[in-house]
Amino acid sequence: MFWLQRQCLGSHPFGKSSYMRVSIMHKTGGGSRPKKKIYSRVHELDRAIDLQKKPSLILQLKSIIQAQKTQSLLLRDLEKEVGFVQKWNFMAAIEKYPTIFHVDGGNGTPPAVTLTNKAQKIAAEEINARQLMEPILVKNLRKLLMLSIDCRLPLETVEFIRSAMGLPCDFKTSMIARYPEYFSVKDVNGRGYLWLENWDSTLAVTAREERLACEGILDSIERAGKVRISKDGNFLGRFAFQLSFPAGFRPNKSYLEEVQKWQKMEFPSPFLNARRFESADPKARKRIVAVLHELLSLTMEKRMTTAQLEAFHSEYRLPARLLLCLIKHHGIFYITNKGAKSTVLLKEAYDGSNLIDKCPLLVFQDKFAALTGRRDTDYFLGGMPS
Repeated sequence: MFWLQRQCLGSHPFGKSSYMRVSIMHKTGGGSRPKKKIYSRVHELDRAIDLQKKPSLILQLKSIIQAQKTQSLLLRDLEKEVGFVQKWNFMAAIEKYPTIFHVDGGNGTPPAVTLTNKAQKIAAEEINARQLMEPILVKNLRKLLMLSIDCRLPLETVEFIRSAMGLPCDFKTSMIARYPEYFSVKDVNGRGYLWLENWDSTLAVTAREERLACEGILDSIERAGKVRISKDGNFLGRFAFQLSFPAGFRPNKSYLEEVQKWQKMEFPSPFLNARRFESADPKARKRIVAVLHELLSLTMEKRMTTAQLEAFHSEYRLPARLLLCLIKHHGIFYITNKGAKSTVLLKEAYDGSNLIDKCPLLVFQDKFAALTGRRDTDYFLGGMPS
């Protein structure tokens, strides 16, 4: 069997080095010491975090302007909205992107920023994107509750991941209240909880299973005989996960044998109650990987900060050493310390730095960000905005 131990490199999981140093112990034929391998960063996935910094700021400023009654924000009031430090980042964006933001005023009139006509036209499409998102969000929120041991989550936890899932700011009143057949809010010992009203077995299907069914892989598995496992640990199996190891990682035969054994191992559905399983059971440990995989799949960009994942520790019965679990399964998950927070990404959801499948809200956000003239988003694969 193999185990992994993270060596501390600074305050972040990977420190400031370009490498994550992890000790891996393999079975050996004699008394030789286990080899240490160094896992290099996946720079394209690090870049996926960087690519969202400026668009996020631009979209935030757009929302602030639209929230004003006059659809115009006095520059002197910007500090009240975003704070003294962030104000200068927003001022720089206003100056840098005249195709999005227009400043007028002077001659005794205080300067104010508005959206340009072109930006207003594209911004108006957000209403339709939000409408298309609602059934997706309702389904994902129901599945989020179904993954928990009691089909409930603290409202503060849902609020904590609100932006990651794409939920509107007023989801507690605008969305939950519209679907009393699915959701309810109840007080438990002075703490507000979001409860699932009705269990739907048709939703108890993971994103991984949906992908296999959509691609016809499940039928292929049924028809196929003995399936070979490739050198990268991937093979067609009902209980297998899609793996993608770093370019510098060279697994030896012993490691691949362990991967093959793990990939073939059956495990209970992540939608079954976690109380039914002993945490020491290897199948239960593999089920935890499926839970984390599904949780990330329910987000818009198939990623969460490590703090957001930890918020589900009690309700999902996540392992005490969650970071170690994520590092151990580095073929499935990637942890980056790019940006202000450590973030976990689902590797299979990305092609390089670009998210493969985008929900309507992300498609809209890409279209709005395209006004900056950027050429590094998937949106430009379909041409320039009209």
